[in-house]
Amino acid sequence: MPADIPKPPYEPEFAAFLDALPPPKDFTPELIPVLRDVQNSVSTLETTLAGEAYTHEERSVPGPHGPVALSIFRPIGIAPLPSGRPGIYYSHSGGMICGNRFTGFKEVLQWGKDVGAVCITAEYRLSPEHPFPVPLDDCYAGLMWIGEHLAELGIDPEYLMLAGQSAGGNIVAAMTVMARDRDGPKIRAQLLDSPMLDDRMETNSSKQFVGEGSWSRGSNVTAWTAYLGDSAGKPDVTALAAPSRITNAANLPPAFICAGSAELFRDESIAYAQKLWAAGVQVDLHIWQGGFHLFDYMVPDHPSSKGSIGTRAAWARRMLAKPVQSKL
Repeated sequence: MPADIPKPPYEPEFAAFLDALPPPKDFTPELIPVLRDVQNSVSTLETTLAGEAYTHEERSVPGPHGPVALSIFRPIGIAPLPSGRPGIYYSHSGGMICGNRFTGFKEVLQWGKDVGAVCITAEYRLSPEHPFPVPLDDCYAGLMWIGEHLAELGIDPEYLMLAGQSAGGNIVAAMTVMARDRDGPKIRAQLLDSPMLDDRMETNSSKQFVGEGSWSRGSNVTAWTAYLGDSAGKPDVTALAAPSRITNAANLPPAFICAGSAELFRDESIAYAQKLWAAGVQVDLHIWQGGFHLFDYMVPDHPSSKGSIGTRAAWARRMLAKPVQSKL
């Protein structure tokens, strides 16, 4: 692949951050155990709850591949409306190969605080030990359990949002299709943060960032191969495995999609938004100048990161805040 493909530059502070990252730039299959150890050391219940006014309950729910652990967070000191609270169901990042249910979840608790939501996250099984459809099935089993226990959870059935980061965005996009086609719970909105959507890796941006960034083309090859095996990139891959392949996007819930301009998921995020728009679905699409993959998660104090984080929070409020009836 040519090394001289023109590409948008990183913001200077982001470039400095990436330059300081230790090698390697490509995560190979041999590094998956290391990635898991690192993620599991920083993404814990303790770090998630630090400074947060939430209770936590863990539930084990049935799934087609065995029990699935859900963490349920309820806000403290925010009274629910009679119809119930909003609900947010989250799927974590990690390329399907690493991470856990607390990875990236602290931001969700901030959204929940804004609207008094019950926030739930699933511990899905990881690839390559558990390839497609196992991670998706685990998360959808959690969604079905939530749908069957909305009253117990105190969630208003009209105010359930799905949110996913990176690989979790893949899972969320697929779950909204499953819920539509299988008469699942009503989904009010879907938030896809730098989603991993296209196994074919034929877009311009997927070829621009080779051997660089926080998530390189080589790392993406490792992830998709772990998830789909030899089928990755071939014609028989379904849209539930790679949502960019969707052919019927009608009647899906409103979506928020964001990515950095300097990351390989940029073009597939734009293309997915265009497919939703073509089907009549409302989409808020945001491409952040000079941002690498999950730049705002890794460099949260940069002005662009604050803008990105704030924009997601504002959209979540817009989707989940219940209207206040005026008193005349």
